Amino acid sequence: MGDSQLLAGYYVVILGLIFVTTKGSNDINHGGHGWHFAHATFYGDINGGDTMYGACGYGDLFKQGYGLETAALSTALFNDGAACGACFQITCIDSKWCKQGARPIRVTATNFCPPWYEETPQAWCNPPRKHFDLSMPMFLKIAEYKGGIVPVLYRKVKCHKKGGVKFELKGNSYWLMVLVYNAGGVGDVAGVNIKGSKTSWTQMTRNWGQNWQTWTRLDGQSLSFQVSTSNGKTFQFNEVVPADWQIGRTYESRKNMH
Repeated sequence: MGDSQLLAGYYVVILGLIFVTTKGSNDINHGGHGWHFAHATFYGDINGGDTMYGACGYGDLFKQGYGLETAALSTALFNDGAACGACFQITCIDSKWCKQGARPIRVTATNFCPPWYEETPQAWCNPPRKHFDLSMPMFLKIAEYKGGIVPVLYRKVKCHKKGGVKFELKGNSYWLMVLVYNAGGVGDVAGVNIKGSKTSWTQMTRNWGQNWQTWTRLDGQSLSFQVSTSNGKTFQFNEVVPADWQIGRTYESRKNMH
């Protein structure tokens, strides 16, 4: 099926979403509001092989609580790592490989699907294509294995995470890097400020993915954080990290972001 046919099918489906209630798809029966067209495929095996770690810096996704409900995003969606932590609803459309009656899946962005210009200019993760590279188990919830790649509709949704926001400390006493993960709400952290019990607020810079850094000396001080998200909200977490903090440890806030 050519791109023009897929796009035509997309508009037909959008119109259908406005007027028709489809069994098993209650989450998308709101006039198609907020849904966008993309494609999806999968990488790794049924156990999530090759989907761990990745460009967002979350490390072992089972250990960090993300499991296999994850996706690698193409350049058009990844936004140089700013989309890391965002949650999406995805549903298969307009393909014989879509599983009938399947409900939309919900995934968190944890990795980057790089462009592959050497193979073909039309590779699925090349700009300007919007593409989700899902874990195999998540792909199989909405489409058949033989389909390989399918057209989908997607929209950003709130992230539902258990427990509080987590801050993993890395680096050393002269250079501190903090991985921010398990973030609720919109999920994608857009900015982080840090404050020691003896210092004022300092803006951190993105190192890569959701790893944020500062060169301010903060050893021997309890640490507080202000976390800003892509929707313009800022959440403050006071003294999340005790004064005797250690590199390599993870500290959790009492509340999450909603």
